[in-house]
Amino acid sequence: MNWEGKKVLVVGMARSGVAASQLLRAYGAEVTVNDSKSEEELGEQLNSLEGLKLERRFGCGAMDLLKGQDCLIISPGIPDTAPFVRKAKEMGIYVIGELELASQLSKGTLVAVSGTNGKTTTVSLLGEIFRNSGKVTHVVGNIGYPYSLAALVSKPEDVMVCEVSSFQMETADTFHPHIAVLTNISEDHLNRHGTMEVYTELKMRIFRNQTPEDYAVFNADDPGLENLHKQVRSRVLQFSHKKEVSEGAFVRNGEVIVRLNGEERRVCAVSEIRIPGAHNLENALGAVCAAAAMEVPIPVIRHSLKSFRGVEHRIESVRELDGIEYINDSKGTNVDSTIKAVETMNKPTVIILGGYDKHTSFDPLAAVMVKNDMIREAVLIGETAGQIEQSLKTAGFAGVHRAGSMREAVELSRSLASEGWNVLLSPACASFDMFRDYEERGRKFKEIVHGL
Repeated sequence: MNWEGKKVLVVGMARSGVAASQLLRAYGAEVTVNDSKSEEELGEQLNSLEGLKLERRFGCGAMDLLKGQDCLIISPGIPDTAPFVRKAKEMGIYVIGELELASQLSKGTLVAVSGTNGKTTTVSLLGEIFRNSGKVTHVVGNIGYPYSLAALVSKPEDVMVCEVSSFQMETADTFHPHIAVLTNISEDHLNRHGTMEVYTELKMRIFRNQTPEDYAVFNADDPGLENLHKQVRSRVLQFSHKKEVSEGAFVRNGEVIVRLNGEERRVCAVSEIRIPGAHNLENALGAVCAAAAMEVPIPVIRHSLKSFRGVEHRIESVRELDGIEYINDSKGTNVDSTIKAVETMNKPTVIILGGYDKHTSFDPLAAVMVKNDMIREAVLIGETAGQIEQSLKTAGFAGVHRAGSMREAVELSRSLASEGWNVLLSPACASFDMFRDYEERGRKFKEIVHGL
């Protein structure tokens, strides 16, 4: 679309909405920015809009602002079923999200990663690999850096590595990655999407506009992805740490092997991969597929796997105090993610669980915690504390405690732990009942731990 002179309403002034407004003005659109919060409530979030010619409509709904608009751009936090979004579609207004806008206006090769878990680690590792190969690389999207900001400065020879959420795919239209990776699918966000079928369909949209010249990368070990690769038109690569795949990356005799165009190459030993855990081996194998498809030299991939330290808030060691290690896994925002964190614990552990209710069952986590005798005590916080307690007690897990705040949870966990133990924050829930996002939750945990 030619955005020059187009009238565009941007709703939601978090990071992505502010960035979309900047990008639209750079391309000559007439922009109205809107948020239900007042300008005073938004505060510093609006600093990046200073000096831009915009119509500002804050502290009100969007319904009355639709007339005369050519396009509506909504925040990922706004469902496409919202009344004003439905009304906009009825009026013939083009409705998209910031991700779609940025993908239309950015330059460079797009590599996109989606999945329930592992997205952030995989995109961060890919960013490291591409930068180490000498490419100007922008790591964008759901990871926290808006795609639109990178689109403002991108060049044709750049690489865009984009983390994609199911929320963002609701409003994707022409989004077309050259390489798309799907790490896994498990129950999540059902409070928004309703059913696993809808959630899975949204995840699969990442491949919708690909052609046979593109690559689709699937986790061959994930039961949620079984046979989904048969639905795509692009060239399929798979990754597995349990079996050999015909094309993609796998493990043989403790070695990571990549097989592409009939040629096998050794990447490195599994033991040389710096980030720990079976789930991170899966993430590394997915990244190997994408990097090999982009023709990154094997020595560069090997070096990156051996040096990449992981990401903040994902099984991040914070501090050891009195022989107790404190671990921040605030990115454990769903049951499957927390199960993966639990499975990496090799010392007696107190786990802090609970948060915003996404209408998922905690029974699978309870079963794993009972089976894994390293998890000795659980401290529950937030909106879901009662549901988690019910699941744990039904499963026969006895060490259940409640806390009213993060500080109380950390202090209680410290009192329950002994020398040689872990205290693990891995909530299995989103953070919105108590914090702005999982990053704020993780940083609060770290601040409290460092203050002990």
